[in-house]
Amino acid sequence: MPDPTPIRVLFLGDVVGTPGRQALQTHLPRLITELRPHRVICNAENARNGSGLSPEIAEKLLGLGIHALTLGDHAFRDHRVVPLLESPAVAVIRPANLSSKAPGKRILRIPADSTCPRDLYLFTVLGRVSMNLPADDPFAAAEALLGSIPERNPLVVVEAHMEATSEKIALGQHLDGRVAAVVGTHTHVPTADARILRGGTGFISDLGMTGPYDSIIGRDSAAVLRHMTTGVHVAYEVGQGGERVAGALLEIDPTTGRCRGIRSVVVPAFA
Repeated sequence: MPDPTPIRVLFLGDVVGTPGRQALQTHLPRLITELRPHRVICNAENARNGSGLSPEIAEKLLGLGIHALTLGDHAFRDHRVVPLLESPAVAVIRPANLSSKAPGKRILRIPADSTCPRDLYLFTVLGRVSMNLPADDPFAAAEALLGSIPERNPLVVVEAHMEATSEKIALGQHLDGRVAAVVGTHTHVPTADARILRGGTGFISDLGMTGPYDSIIGRDSAAVLRHMTTGVHVAYEVGQGGERVAGALLEIDPTTGRCRGIRSVVVPAFA
């Protein structure tokens, strides 16, 4: 019997400001045509001028064919996003391991439909190494969420929104064989370590940034350098130029819920 057709998930890295949103508008239609993903997920925590997400921007991003938006340590920079996070009808989630008193959905179920044969569960956890926003234990949070899923063999994608590569890898190893993929975000630099771990979980340390690469991880280079060379506080504006869309394409076995393929996607490609 032939192997079942894999479920393809395109997970895009941190969208930064207007340049990142414009890059999505330009390149995402072609990516959808060429890669034929069943689901498109995107980290949008920097979509509003480099920090936070507004309801208007969320609506525009979801209107591009994106099925779900995730947030990170800037989740609540724009308080108008809270009703979206609390609404079961809007596919936007906040990190799962924030305080239990924080508003918003901790996990999202993207239901199966005519284009995708299985439900997809999605959640994000924040790191605790060199992160400004206090968060609970990401390992314990992941365990609790996995235990809350009613399906016997669910298809789960986990986002590790973390500063330290070691913490991302540790989470991947901890969940190996139990989730389809663990993908890293937050550091805005696409890594070359996309691979399938021993237990069948896809992993990449960082999806990279969807935004201006002629910058310092999305911020205007001149302003960042001025601060770094003088120590004087400088407002960091979003950079411009070299816009790219970055992420990874996952191919998940619909029977086992494990990853059969993972590769980095960056357009336009680096020279």
